[in-house]
Amino acid sequence: MKPPPRIWPVQDAKARFSEMLEASVRQGPQIVTKRGVETAVLVPIDQWRRMEELTPKRTLKELLLAEHPRFDFDIPRIPFNRRPPINFDD
Repeated sequence: MKPPPRIWPVQDAKARFSEMLEASVRQGPQIVTKRGVETAVLVPIDQWRRMEELTPKRTLKELLLAEHPRFDFDIPRIPFNRRPPINFDD
């Protein structure tokens, strides 16, 4: 069983990239944080390729013809104030 991923602040990841790369190869994914927020993951290439193989590849046609939308667009409506119609009979 592999240990949990190590968390690297971005400053340490930049300064010790070779060490982080070796840890990724030996121990698995390494998490990089920026201002305490998990931002990126360094993953060994074999694991990356396995994840890529598992990701379903859909064509644009399949996406457009899909029964359910891939994204949920919630566009807020802007109130629209209309002027009253002009009465030309006056």
